[in-house]
Amino acid sequence: MAAAPVWSVDPRTGKQREQVAVEATAQEVDEAVRAAHAARGSLADRAVRSAFLRSAADQLEGAKDHLVEAADAETALGPVRLTGELARTCYQLRAFADIVDEGAFLDVVINHPDDTATPPIPDLRRYKVPLGVVAVYSASNFPFAFSVPGGDTASALAAGCPVVVKAHPDHPALSELVAAVLRRAAAQHDIPEGVLGLVHGFDAGVELVKHPLISAAGFTGSVRGGRALFDAAAARPVPIPFHGELGSLNPVVITEAAAAERAEAIGTGLAGSMTLGVGQFCVKPGLVLAPTGAAGDRLVKSLTEAVSDTEAGVLLDHRMRDNFVAGVTERTQLPEVDTPVTPGAGSEHTVSPGFLTVPAEKLTAEGEHDLLLEECFGPLTVVARYEDETEATAVLSRLPGNLTATVHLSTEEAAGDGRGAEILAELTPLAGRVLVNGWPTGVAVAPAQHHGGPYPATTSTSTSVGGTAIERWLRPVAYQNAPEALLPRELRDENPLGLPRRFNGRLEV
Repeated sequence: MAAAPVWSVDPRTGKQREQVAVEATAQEVDEAVRAAHAARGSLADRAVRSAFLRSAADQLEGAKDHLVEAADAETALGPVRLTGELARTCYQLRAFADIVDEGAFLDVVINHPDDTATPPIPDLRRYKVPLGVVAVYSASNFPFAFSVPGGDTASALAAGCPVVVKAHPDHPALSELVAAVLRRAAAQHDIPEGVLGLVHGFDAGVELVKHPLISAAGFTGSVRGGRALFDAAAARPVPIPFHGELGSLNPVVITEAAAAERAEAIGTGLAGSMTLGVGQFCVKPGLVLAPTGAAGDRLVKSLTEAVSDTEAGVLLDHRMRDNFVAGVTERTQLPEVDTPVTPGAGSEHTVSPGFLTVPAEKLTAEGEHDLLLEECFGPLTVVARYEDETEATAVLSRLPGNLTATVHLSTEEAAGDGRGAEILAELTPLAGRVLVNGWPTGVAVAPAQHHGGPYPATTSTSTSVGGTAIERWLRPVAYQNAPEALLPRELRDENPLGLPRRFNGRLEV
């Protein structure tokens, strides 16, 4: 039976552009994983790794025009957005190169023997080593930053782990182009091209997570798909870490005082955040708790005007469009749900943004309105109007884990007067990133960033953005009473590599 072809499709028309590849067979997945496994030694030298990452960024920038054109043809995200995303991706690669050069991620700790301790302490030296080959599952909505050259790949390579990427079917041509660019960068440093494998097809993705030489996996996508792969990773004879980003409602709480102070600005800001990228950001605010009364009415009026002025847009593929239209229809048919701006189908290939309102009381207990507490991918948000603080708290208590949670406070509340601190405490268990007087869309690549959250936002407590993302692909190992001559250079007393470390309880940087 011939392997199924992989087509590049134009989401603006739904028409096939070109055949890019064929879906990988189990044998081809095995070959890709084994080639990556064989390339591990080429990443052993940190200087080579960091140089490779910098070359990858340079090569991507050199091919920018061609790559952005290809990405736009397959995603309809537009050249401005895609150019910015590619710049972010290159910045991220260089940031991980800096982390590799610094060496603090190795977490070196050395304890000399101490017979006076209870119990006595032997000679112990601990640091972190790469896990092995990492499987990366690309996202649809970020064809650069969460795809072949994205954060999972960059952090895994920085950790010293070769990567095999399962390409997303929404941008297969771009995936092939980017993989070729990264392999050219690898060749500059005598790193075999197998250090970055690329496979296509649903079955290939399942085979990948089951392969015995895969040591960990990173995933960004749907709850259904991510949970199936997570279960497969856990069911292996040797289970592996599965770092999946699955779905998030990203709740927003607007206090009555904040609405009274700046209802119009909040409404306009919410409209911009929920429609950004045609509502296809993983941190899109999907549920907003807004007060009833005059201030809340002003906010809804501002939101109505801003969303009404937002044009229809193209989603990443027609399957997503169909799911969005069906999801909107199902939600709008619920009792006491109003549509100040009706979302749904635009033209044959587009969707129009909108939002729903519902009394928050309908969400305080289990019932048919629970559908409104589930993510709807696309330019839609739900505004739940609460009568008092108790009602808002009751809704928050029913929410699953999220990537973000946001609160909008008045000037006085932000200064410590009122319930500001209490609301922050209520939101902290719900999300990995808690925002005050801002909007969650936009995930800065910074050392202190955390892009993750309680399940189902993610399947682990780690982050996929920021410097600490490298920790997902490392494991600690300690040597006890090992002769100095046998120790890795990273763990020797004289510190020949000049690494930051904790030496007999003292931090050395």
